[in-house]
Amino acid sequence: MDPKSSYKFTFLLLLSLFLHSKVADGTSSVYFIDNPSHRYFRSPSSDASSKISSLSLSDVGATVSILLGFAPPATLSSASSSKLNEVLVPNPFDRPGSVLILEVTGAEGVAFEALRSNVVNENRADIQLPDADKVSLFSLDEPKTDAEHSEKELSEFASWLSGSYVNGELTIPLEDDANLKFQLSKEADRDFVTSLVSLTHKIQRAMEKHQDLSGAVHHPSELISGKFDGLKALKEQYGAEGVVEGAKLFSIVMSKMFDSLTEAYKGQIVGVIVCNETPSVAEPLFDVVFTSQPSARWLEETQTSPNSTAVEEVILVRRTVAWITGLLLIIATLLGIYFLLNMPLTRDTLLYSNVKLD
Repeated sequence: MDPKSSYKFTFLLLLSLFLHSKVADGTSSVYFIDNPSHRYFRSPSSDASSKISSLSLSDVGATVSILLGFAPPATLSSASSSKLNEVLVPNPFDRPGSVLILEVTGAEGVAFEALRSNVVNENRADIQLPDADKVSLFSLDEPKTDAEHSEKELSEFASWLSGSYVNGELTIPLEDDANLKFQLSKEADRDFVTSLVSLTHKIQRAMEKHQDLSGAVHHPSELISGKFDGLKALKEQYGAEGVVEGAKLFSIVMSKMFDSLTEAYKGQIVGVIVCNETPSVAEPLFDVVFTSQPSARWLEETQTSPNSTAVEEVILVRRTVAWITGLLLIIATLLGIYFLLNMPLTRDTLLYSNVKLD
């Protein structure tokens, strides 16, 4: 093989490996779940895909910030702003103020009736928020408890979905008269189902926290965030085909769970579900970052710090005038009270005399 052919072969080999790695990375998508009676997102298109322009993770993070009622990051580009206009209803004074953002790994087959977009692969992105006092954060990433593995909890979970749990088999009916069945005697099925049960419990606790916050004078924005890895066990055990039934059950559970959220939040909440078809790293895709700015008073003190002596002199003069004025008012008040108490009881000749004017 001559050198020219060898270089060409090497180039084609590297190109094929590059394309293969891109395919192996899988694709990611994001679903924007809205309130049907009060829309915060633009209506999905009439075609089956209901997709918009591809978004980056940074665009998704900026969308979450805006939905919480805050200004978009200053670093947002004009191209990203145009993409966000395709997602959000153009009314800056009408935002839900509460967002559930959930990252789902190994999510082949997960689908919702909602506005959808592809997500450009990125390592991580920030959700930039102002002062922490203005936002209430609730994490869904706490570990499962032993109670969520109990037979009672599994039976209640099945009843909630109008299904049954008998002899270790979970059966969930579908609209087409078919059934989803999971054998919880198998470790992969049990890990997946108990992860779903744990997720519903955590979302219910978020709703309870919302009830406590709703009575506050200054109600903060609420961000519920987390990551769901339950489908990973099914994929490792059964492959991509085994994830299909799990994805269907996850979609049913989240749709039903979001109905409960909409009722608890009186419609002022939306969902952002990021689906990644391949298992990701342990760290979440999104990181909440607070970008609080110093107050105007702090800036004013910093600017006048070089002339601190002059400021102290002005403060001393003002305090001296205030004390002297206060003392004079006190003395005048005491003298007035003294003379009033010691007035003679006789008629005042000026007040009671008949004065005739010519």
